[in-house]
Amino acid sequence: MLDINFIRENPDKIKGAIKNKGIDLSIDKLLEIDKKRVSLLQSIEELQAEKNNLNEQMKRAKETERKGLIEKGKKVKEKLAKIEPEYAKIKHDFAILMVKVPMVPSPDTPIGKDENDNVEVYKWGEKPKFSFKPKDHIELGKGLDILDLERGAKVGGYRGYYVKNEGVSLIMGFMMYAMDKMISKGYSPMIVPTIVKEFAISGSGWLKGLEYDSQEDEVYELAEDKGPDGKIIKEKKFLVGTAEPSLLAYYSGETLKEEDLPIRFAGYSQCYRSEIGSYGKDTKGMYRVHEFMKVEQVIMAAANIDESNKLQEEMIAISEEMHEDLGLPYRVLQISTGDMGTGKYRMFDLEAWMPGLDRWGETGSASNLLDWQSRRLNIKYKGKDGKKKFVYMLNNTALPSPRIFIAILENYQQRDGSVKIPQALQRYMNGLKIIRQKNEKTKEQKN
Repeated sequence: MLDINFIRENPDKIKGAIKNKGIDLSIDKLLEIDKKRVSLLQSIEELQAEKNNLNEQMKRAKETERKGLIEKGKKVKEKLAKIEPEYAKIKHDFAILMVKVPMVPSPDTPIGKDENDNVEVYKWGEKPKFSFKPKDHIELGKGLDILDLERGAKVGGYRGYYVKNEGVSLIMGFMMYAMDKMISKGYSPMIVPTIVKEFAISGSGWLKGLEYDSQEDEVYELAEDKGPDGKIIKEKKFLVGTAEPSLLAYYSGETLKEEDLPIRFAGYSQCYRSEIGSYGKDTKGMYRVHEFMKVEQVIMAAANIDESNKLQEEMIAISEEMHEDLGLPYRVLQISTGDMGTGKYRMFDLEAWMPGLDRWGETGSASNLLDWQSRRLNIKYKGKDGKKKFVYMLNNTALPSPRIFIAILENYQQRDGSVKIPQALQRYMNGLKIIRQKNEKTKEQKN
């Protein structure tokens, strides 16, 4: 959410951001409603002041004066009774529009309509050259008996899956590797709540509007929840799509100290996504699923754009280092205005090469949102000058389980269908260096 004063003073900048991000919003309508809201609020405050003044006069009034004061009080109440509902409606309409106001993107963000206008800014590694036709992760996983999609769909439904045997060790291995890496870089590790209140979801920007819409928002709402007394809680609860909302909301409603910034978190969580906006895409395999594990980076920083951009580059560099440690060819894309979220100031994606799918696949996304989220979550810091400011917030994927799983299987596959384990992960897998096909493992056991 942006500061309304900034919107009032910079309507043309906001209009440019609305156009470039492809958002359906009229800034003129917002400003018109804002004027009505301010005017009604002022009227209510004046009437409340008059009401308080009359109450004070009543305490000191003589009997002959009380009747006149009571009549004046009734008129004030009548006016308030008329204005307050009108103000409540205007305030609600204002809030609906305010959550849609986009962050003005950084000057270096490419202007574009969609993902086709994203710009490749860096590439590392050579795509593997095979002397055979590479298999995709579905065929590899089935042959190695580490992935079962059929029974996953039977039990979990559409996009359901089971990871089995050495596949479990592989995924848990690179999750632990990612967390160890983040700790070594000075990030505080956290296992976070995956069931959160609505303010955490809306405050982090995971809802497209003011309220949850199951047809638009890619998160799941819980049907119900119970309190300590066993009674149903009416408060809405949601499953997180990443550790980001839980980490961002950790300090919600609090004021931090500037000397404690930046604060770096690495959050591990199960993630749940409805994939509403991806209907019909990647319907086979693990590339796009409803639940997975991920290690997420989050930074809370002082309100300095240059410093926040440096911190964003720090986060990206860590993700790059992990891809390189794992020997996965990757590229970095700077995301264009038409492909970035409403609240994002500057955004980059990492994509690993996936030979079996014969394409690049997103394995991480780094975003700088300045104070767009902290205003929603009311997280400030007290500067050395004594003034309070909203913190700047950044997030980035460390490693996601499904797509790194895919990338390792497909890049490290051998002619016989076996898969080598990247050296960086072998210590997390009891020294296992290769996952072999089931029939080969059976032969070894017989011999």
